Amino acid sequence: MKNTRSTILTAILILVLIALSIWFRAHITVMFSLGVSLLTLALMTYKNASFNFRKMLSILSILRWLLLPFSLTYGAIIWFRNQCYDWALFSTNRFPVRSIVIGNLVIGGAGKSPLTQKLVQHFKADWRTATLSRGYGRATKGFRLVQLTDSANDVGDEPLQFKKNHPEITVAVDENRTRGIEILQKSHDLIVLDDAFQHRKITADCYILLFDYESITHRLWMLPTGDLRDTLDQIKRAYIVLITKCPKTIPPAERLKIERKIRRRNKKCTIHYSQIAYHHPIHIPTQNPFPIKQLADPFILITGIANPKPLLRYLQDLNLDFEHLAYPDHHRFSNEDYIFIRKKVDSETQPKVILTTEKDAQRLDLKKLDNIAIYYIPIAIALENDAKFFNDINGILQKKRSRIEE
Repeated sequence: MKNTRSTILTAILILVLIALSIWFRAHITVMFSLGVSLLTLALMTYKNASFNFRKMLSILSILRWLLLPFSLTYGAIIWFRNQCYDWALFSTNRFPVRSIVIGNLVIGGAGKSPLTQKLVQHFKADWRTATLSRGYGRATKGFRLVQLTDSANDVGDEPLQFKKNHPEITVAVDENRTRGIEILQKSHDLIVLDDAFQHRKITADCYILLFDYESITHRLWMLPTGDLRDTLDQIKRAYIVLITKCPKTIPPAERLKIERKIRRRNKKCTIHYSQIAYHHPIHIPTQNPFPIKQLADPFILITGIANPKPLLRYLQDLNLDFEHLAYPDHHRFSNEDYIFIRKKVDSETQPKVILTTEKDAQRLDLKKLDNIAIYYIPIAIALENDAKFFNDINGILQKKRSRIEE
């Protein structure tokens, strides 16, 4: 009973924090508060074994509806901000260098990083390509070129992952995207901006908007009641809408429902579909692939990503035996976390094995998990029609460049 009361009180406290954030500081502080709230939940989870994280999330999801008036207020603020850009009351910058923006309207993982890497892989042979990200979670500020010797604390986990997978290209971070483009355009032909759909101070050549299949097929509400960080009418700014994390077969009725929802707000964009492609786990020290079905189980799965559900389904479908330790997105692992993880691993009678995501692997300190076999599972984005997708992008870039040159 005591734990239940504590759980409810904590949920109310977090919701009040989010509500105050929306009221006083709009969307930037909302995102910060959500991060702080989830981090608090994680610390409580792993420092108090009796605390039920799933129970907390269940209560939180119910209590979020109490903040519907704040969602309406937040939505109005975001709508007005967007209108100010549409009415040219706020200035925006266009650059001569080719640019592609990848983003989403819903908080959480929609697959922006895998898509960024797919675009880089496709275009880097023909154009001098760079990626530009905010570098979420880094301790540094300002413009910075990512080096292979950097840590996630220096540049953020996703940019570091980009650099390790594509060491020959330029990977940069800057919270000021305008400044970042001004620096990069001098020596590049194409800049791919990861998670920049809401950064309206710049006007890009091509906007690719992502929705994961699960979210787009349900009714969406603004924060904090729902998970929308931007209004749905902003679909109108997308040149390409990509539905990610789709099942192998999409029922025709669901496909029609998705396309109607998009077409109500954007008649001209092209709509594409994709799935997650999981590859063999990689042994971190040696970088050697290993068949996932041959992993010793039970093993410990560690995730610090926005939406681990697709990965959990994938592993469960393989009938693998594992225990899942869930942390907030971009979680910075503490000494207490490593002590807890080691205790969990040491309690297993089988060989000590940890499986994690490629993004989390950038943040894990292997020295604190020595004598444990650690693997990460790479993912890629499998498009329904690769050729058409890239033809659409090339057509948009060519049309935009022609207009600028005129």
